[in-house]
Amino acid sequence: MGGLLMKISGLNLKNPFFFTLFAILSLFSFKGLAMGAGGVTVIPDGSLFVQIANFLIIIWALNLILYKPIRKILIQRKEKISSLEQNIEKLDQNAKDKDDAFISGIKTARGKGLVEKEALLKEAAEEERKIIEEINQKAQANLAEIREKIAKDAEDVRLALQKEVDTFANAISEKILGRAV
Repeated sequence: MGGLLMKISGLNLKNPFFFTLFAILSLFSFKGLAMGAGGVTVIPDGSLFVQIANFLIIIWALNLILYKPIRKILIQRKEKISSLEQNIEKLDQNAKDKDDAFISGIKTARGKGLVEKEALLKEAAEEERKIIEEINQKAQANLAEIREKIAKDAEDVRLALQKEVDTFANAISEKILGRAV
């Protein structure tokens, strides 16, 4: 009878012994109330079994109509929350993976940028060296040209002065001697 009461009432006790003991003690407590002195005397009769049956039917009906749907909703809610927690963990992991990928991408881009910067600096230094070398070559060519021009002009002046040396020598001799030579 304990197993049947547990099935009807929906109680999930692991040991039916305790349920049976509880039911027997409950019946004795009703009997003690009935034997009590001075108050209202309750005598269990056949209506007690009708009331117990009524109580069990109400528990069965509440279990069928109210408790099972509520338990079902609670189980669905628990599954939904579990699913949402899994989605949150998955999205959190995805965000961490994307963050890691972003950070590694930035590191890679910085590395590439530094390599390109170094290459551009080397290229610029080489270009600067070429430009300075060209300027030095032009300056050397201009300097050689100017030296040649100065040497030519000096030679022209020397030749011109040599032609007039006799004239200057006569003029100096006349001034020194004070007479014409």
